[in-house]
Amino acid sequence: PNHYHDHAYCTWTIRAANNQRVSLAFTDMELENCCGCDYIDVYDGPSSSYNLLGKICHDSTLTSFHSTSTYMTVVFRSDISVTARGFKAEFMSSLQPSSVSCTSDTMNIVIERSYLNSMGYSSHDLYLNDEQCRPQITSYQVIFSFPIGSCGNVRQISNDRVVYTNGLRSSNSSSGEITRHAVLKLNVTCIMDQDSLSENVFVIQNPGNSSIIGTGKFNTTMTFYTSSSFSYPVTEFPYEVELNEYIYVKVDLKSSDNSLVIFLDTCVASPSPHDFQTRAYYLVRNGCTADSTYYAYTSGTQKYARFRVKTFQFLRASESVYLQCKVLVCQASDYNSRCRRGCITRRARDLGSRHDSQTLVLGPIKLKGLYAFQLYYGKIMTFLCG
Repeated sequence: PNHYHDHAYCTWTIRAANNQRVSLAFTDMELENCCGCDYIDVYDGPSSSYNLLGKICHDSTLTSFHSTSTYMTVVFRSDISVTARGFKAEFMSSLQPSSVSCTSDTMNIVIERSYLNSMGYSSHDLYLNDEQCRPQITSYQVIFSFPIGSCGNVRQISNDRVVYTNGLRSSNSSSGEITRHAVLKLNVTCIMDQDSLSENVFVIQNPGNSSIIGTGKFNTTMTFYTSSSFSYPVTEFPYEVELNEYIYVKVDLKSSDNSLVIFLDTCVASPSPHDFQTRAYYLVRNGCTADSTYYAYTSGTQKYARFRVKTFQFLRASESVYLQCKVLVCQASDYNSRCRRGCITRRARDLGSRHDSQTLVLGPIKLKGLYAFQLYYGKIMTFLCG
C-alpha cells in the first residue's frame, strides 16, 4: 500500500488457466472514510460489465471473493479529495474443488476426488475445524454432512446476513517438527438467508366455516393454534371459525442453532394465494401494527413468533383468505439488529414477485355443508435481505 492519487481509476483483470477459478483476498486496506468516494468493485468476469461480486470500502467486512469462471476484474476508484494508503490483495487460481450448501439445520460439503488426486491428497485424510468430523467417501466424491452448529463451524454476522465458516484440511502424515509437503486447506463459507416468508390461509364460509393451509421456510413453519396458550395446534380439516373471531398463529424457526431469533416484519392477507399486492390487507407492516385487532405476543426475542388477529372476509371475492408473513432472522445477541428495533415507518416492499417458491399441500375444504376436496399449492418464500 502507498498513498493513491485523486481521481484514480485503476483496473486489474486476472485470468486463470482453463477450467480453473480465481480466488482473491484483501489483506491490507486503508481507504477514505466514505464508501461513495473511494472504493473497490470486484466483478465475476473479464470486465466491469459482468456480475458484481462485491464492493469494498473503508468499513467492509467481506474481503474474499471467488470467481465462477477463469476471469476476475478488480476496479479501484477515488474521488477529488482525501487519499489514504490504499490496499493490498492476494490472488490464486485453482481447480473448481468443491460445492457447499446449507439449510437451517445442516451444512453439506462435497469435494471431487479427482480434484484431490490432482493435488496429491488422499480422500481419507480430510477433516474440518473439529478433527472428529470425518467425511463419507464414495467412488467419486468426499462428502461432509453435519449439523450447522457443530464440527467447529464459526458463526458471524456480515452485511446483515448470517455467515457460517469452517476450514477443511488434510492430515499431515509426516513425523517430526517440520514438513516440506503442501497441506490442503479450503475455507468453506455458507451465507444464509436473513429473511423468510411463510404463508397460511383461512377460508371464511358465511356465517363462519374456514380451512387452513400452512408451512414455510428458513426453515420456518406457520401454524394455527386453538387458543392464546399456544398449547394445541389445529389438526382438524376443515378448521371452522366464525367471522370476527380471534385466530392464533405461531411461526417457528426450525434450526439447531439456538443463537437466532425471528421477528414478524410484515403479515399481509389476500383473497388470492398468487397475488399479495392487488388487494393486499396488512395486519403488520415493517413491524408496525396495521390492523386494530392484531396483537403480537412474541416477536424478535425467541426462535418463534406468536400473534392473534380477528377473522374477516374480503368483499366481492371468494371465501378464501390467504396469509403471507415475512419474518426476519437475527442473531439473539445483537441488540442493534432489525429484530430488536421493532416498528419502522417506511414504504413497504414487495412481498411476492421476487421470491423463489416451493409447494405445500392440503385440503379438504368444507363448502356450504358439502365436502369438496381440493389440492392447494402455496408458496414458501425465501430471499436475501439486509
